[in-house]
Amino acid sequence: MYSGKTLCLKSIENGFAEINFDNQSGSVNVFNQETLADLHQAVSILGNATDIRGLLLSSSKSVFVVGADITEFSSMFAASKEDFLKGAQHANSLFSQIEDMPFPSVAAINGFALGGGFEVCLACDCRLISSTAAIGLPETGLGILPGWGGTVRLPRLVGYATAVQWVTSGNQQKPEAALAAGAVDGVVAPEALRDESLKLLAELADGSRDYQARRTQKLSALVEAPEEVTGLSENFQAMIQSKVGVHYPAPLKVVELMTAAASADRDEAIRLENLAFYEISQTPQARAMVGLFLNDQAITKRARGYAAALSEKPAPVSLAGVIGAGIMGGGIAYQNAVRGYAVAMKDIADSALDLGMQEASKLLGKSVKRGKLSEEGAAQIMAKITPTLDDAAIADCDMVVEAVVELESVKKQVLPSVEAQLASTAIIASNTSSLSITSLAACLQQPERFIGVHFFNPAPLMKLVEIIRGYSTSDEVTNQIMEISKNLGKVPVEVNDYPGFVANRILMPMINEAIETLNHGVSSVKNIDEIMKLGMGHPMGPLQLADFIGLDVCLSILDVMYEGFKSPKYAASPLLKNMVLAGKLGVKSKEGFYDYSDNKKAEVVSKQFQ
Repeated sequence: MYSGKTLCLKSIENGFAEINFDNQSGSVNVFNQETLADLHQAVSILGNATDIRGLLLSSSKSVFVVGADITEFSSMFAASKEDFLKGAQHANSLFSQIEDMPFPSVAAINGFALGGGFEVCLACDCRLISSTAAIGLPETGLGILPGWGGTVRLPRLVGYATAVQWVTSGNQQKPEAALAAGAVDGVVAPEALRDESLKLLAELADGSRDYQARRTQKLSALVEAPEEVTGLSENFQAMIQSKVGVHYPAPLKVVELMTAAASADRDEAIRLENLAFYEISQTPQARAMVGLFLNDQAITKRARGYAAALSEKPAPVSLAGVIGAGIMGGGIAYQNAVRGYAVAMKDIADSALDLGMQEASKLLGKSVKRGKLSEEGAAQIMAKITPTLDDAAIADCDMVVEAVVELESVKKQVLPSVEAQLASTAIIASNTSSLSITSLAACLQQPERFIGVHFFNPAPLMKLVEIIRGYSTSDEVTNQIMEISKNLGKVPVEVNDYPGFVANRILMPMINEAIETLNHGVSSVKNIDEIMKLGMGHPMGPLQLADFIGLDVCLSILDVMYEGFKSPKYAASPLLKNMVLAGKLGVKSKEGFYDYSDNKKAEVVSKQFQ
């Protein structure tokens, strides 16, 4: 019937037709302009057909459709309002035409159906999902909202409250949860998905199962009473504001939209969704978050390419070492353990080891509380970390990450003793945020096996690691550390060995300038942070960020860059120096630019700046 580059339309048994998504130019199916053009052709043919009894939507890939092609968002966001809405209306019209066909439709969800991929499934009369698949509307994670009927069809299937919760969180939903909510009509084994979907389609086509009532429900206003919707809306708004405030407008916009559309029919609700989608796309938060996603994808692709270009396969790591406990060391140890590595965490003080183990335990406790880990699973991961005061305990480590205080003199004292304990094939990495890897390597007998691995705080949450080669670092060590970083769930980016590397060379002058702006009385602590969050799309203001990094660490990095470049732009603010001298270091000392006496949230400005 029709064959395009992203899908084909074909006649199958029992008078049924099938739209099979099968992107010929990629490993997954995505909704890009080419896919929409192919779908337009298929829908046009179906609309003119007279001998079709039912429609099956399927995928030949290991996933169904993973959503829109985000690389197209930049041009879409730059379009005029008229052109933007025209594009949204075009996609929505295709989905509505599928929904309005004079015959039933079933989506066979064999893998991830996310964003637009799930929205086209919602346009079908019924949905069966593989037991290994997942569905979801993750758009709020990009600072936007569903734009192809997700906020319209989902609440008419699962109810207002469940739909708002799913859309505002952006979380993927497992098959069992989807079935319980009413988003799918059955969960089947992967090998039985096609047969069961065709069986369901036959039942719909011959009238033994009613799909018209479902259609009427999807075309109408929500069944919930307006006062019930209003009450739920107020609760959701309060909850979202308590968590993210106004700095991430997408979840609040979702609640506003879905509340307004609750009393509308399908077409009017879609019109409201299109308008809301356009409005949220114009926010700096949306543009910043989409940009971050695209940059992350590009970096990941580059890192994979780098590793693939190196011919030698990295040797496996059976035991990792962390030198220097505390919060950062504990975070690094946790990340290794949760990814399956046995870890020896070494320090010279029991108090530091206790702090490191507490940090790992706290992180695991959060996973248990959120239902991501069982108590038994958390205990097994915790057991992988061995705290020790004994130098010899790291002797069998294949890789050691040094995470002691950010002072060259201290690191040069620690690193030779670490090297003396290890086999000649082991990797030694420094978690330095600014110090020269080449200079640190000068104290070692084998500088070729030494490399910089800069984890960002908090280590378990931040995906980026800077990989810094010294002048003597070997290709083999670089190859292995890139692979290990990816195994830890990180995105490794190689940078050259210059003071501050890349991230801190850009970040620290910004933080320093924010401190100087405060010092000169230009504005207040909260106003400076608010301006950077709202005006620049930063998730955290520079003064709050400095508190979390540690003002002593910020000062140390600035001093390293000032010494390395001899440039006044890296000269630390006198206010920063005085705060460090006074012991006001941020979160770690419970006071910096904000007061953390009661909690770690930057809610109360320090008395010094009130």
